[in-house]
Order: sequence, then structure tokens, then C-alpha cells
Amino acid sequence: MNRTELIVALSLAAVVGLAFGFYPELDLLVSRYFYGFADNAHNMFAWRLYPPLMLARDTGLWVSTVLVAPAVVALLIKLILPRRKLLLSGRAILFLIVTLALGPGLLVNGVLKEYWGRSRPIDVAQFGGTEHFVAWWDPRGDCPSNCGFVSGDVAGAFWTIAPAALAPPAWRALSLGAALSLGAGMAAIRVMAGGHFLTDVVFAGIFTFLIIWIAYGLIYRWPRTRLTDADVEWALELIATPGYNFIVGLFGKRKTE
Repeated sequence: MNRTELIVALSLAAVVGLAFGFYPELDLLVSRYFYGFADNAHNMFAWRLYPPLMLARDTGLWVSTVLVAPAVVALLIKLILPRRKLLLSGRAILFLIVTLALGPGLLVNGVLKEYWGRSRPIDVAQFGGTEHFVAWWDPRGDCPSNCGFVSGDVAGAFWTIAPAALAPPAWRALSLGAALSLGAGMAAIRVMAGGHFLTDVVFAGIFTFLIIWIAYGLIYRWPRTRLTDADVEWALELIATPGYNFIVGLFGKRKTE
């Protein structure tokens, strides 16, 4: 998580944002290519019905769940048994859960997909739907909810950059490469299926990366805000101990009655 990576992400955002902002028909051009794939039942965007591609998407969706599960389990054990030492690094637990909650969770699925009314390719008039096409920057589309900008699946896939950033130095480059490959693969699947325009998947990755980059700086790098594992463990104990003491005291009273 360094400045070079940030510059690359911001540069990509600027190039794609400006190009597809001034020429939104580029989104239609990319999606029109995949719209042309039809199956025997004359379903357009037929890749969305291709079993191997559907299986690849479903498998990819589970990767982030598997990667965050140890952090969630360790957190729950600490909240239930606050005097027990954390099973994982406190900073790692905080970093993984917060980035997943804020990125794919709050920003993407909680805000953008609900309030940015951009329709999906399969729903716009140019591809047989009833809704009108708008550029990526325009929230005034016809979609009422669960809209196209940005892709939740792709945001979840690119979130794997977070655990990759915590990999040992010898494995970090390989881990980041795997995370980027997963994100790019999921992006390709969603565009091929007519579920998202190209800008929907590009900005899903960029927004997720920016949240991860900022959170990494706050927790690990920047002197004024960085934490230690002991800081996180102490905070969790402070939060969980009153409830633990209440429950222990409650059951203790019942035993003495």
C-alpha cells in the first residue's frame, strides 16, 4: 500500500472517467459486443446463462467470505471472552472487517447501488430493455434499486486486495497479483453477462482500492493515527468487559439463590 499504487489507481480513474464521461457511447460499444452472443432460445447476453461462467461467478463470490471469516470468528470470541487473547492480530482484524464493511458493504451496496439510478446494460433500450442509458457520472437513471453503478460483485472481488496487503513480504506481490486477477476476472464476467457496463466494474475496483488504501494508512502507516495490536485488544476488552461481567454476575446470582 504505497503512493505508487495510489497514483496508478487515480490515473486510471481519471483516464476512464474522462474518456467515458465525454464519450459515454464507449460503454454501449463494449456491451454491444457481448449483447450479440445469443443462445438457442434467442436470449441475448447469453454468457449470463453459460453454466461454467455462472459457476465461476458463484465461486468468486465466496472468496472474500472465506478470507474475512477468521477475522470475524476471532472478533466474536474476543467479544464473548474479553479476557482471552486475540487469536489474530488486532490490527488485521480491524483492517479486514472495516474495509469490507465500508467498501463493498456501505459505499457500494448501501449507497451507490441504491441511490445512483444507473440502469444495467440488460435493462436499457439499446439492448432490448425499457430504461434509458445514462453516463457513469449521471445518477438520474430509471433504476429504482440494486442498480448498475457500481458492481457489488466486483467490489467484493477487489476487496481481496486487503488481505493480500497483509501477506508476508515474500508472498505479497503474488497475493496482490491473485487479488487483481480475481477482481479483473469478476469484472469481465459481469460485463459479459450484461450485468454491468465497463465503467461500473472499473469504478467498483477503484473505489474499493481507495478505501483499502486509506484504511491501511490510518491503521498501519501514518504516525498520528496508526495503531498497535495492543491498542485494538485493549479497546475490544473495554467494549466487551461490561457485558461479560453483567452476564457472569447474573448467572452467579442465580446459582446462589
